[in-house]
Amino acid sequence: MDDWVEISRDERHIRRERAKARELRKTPYYRNLFRKGICHYCGKKFPPEELTLDHIVPVARGGRSTKGNLVVCCRSCNQEKKFLTPAELLLRRLSEEPESES
Repeated sequence: MDDWVEISRDERHIRRERAKARELRKTPYYRNLFRKGICHYCGKKFPPEELTLDHIVPVARGGRSTKGNLVVCCRSCNQEKKFLTPAELLLRRLSEEPESES
């Protein structure tokens, strides 16, 4: 399924936005979210050191490091999402579900 998402990577954009995200991570707003420990995607609770900061619209696809595009999530959800948007992730999960018999 990975081959249907077109990505044209701009390495300068990616470096710039990741640097911004590292700085935003240090702000009181995000430190508080890490302390709460709730993954944005699965809703489970984790210790702060097991959480990451994720770009909802990935930087590899033009996403920016802004408060509206950054969420705290667990490593597992972040790794599963990769370069997908949340809608694409949902579609992937639905396509992988076995069809139920009626």
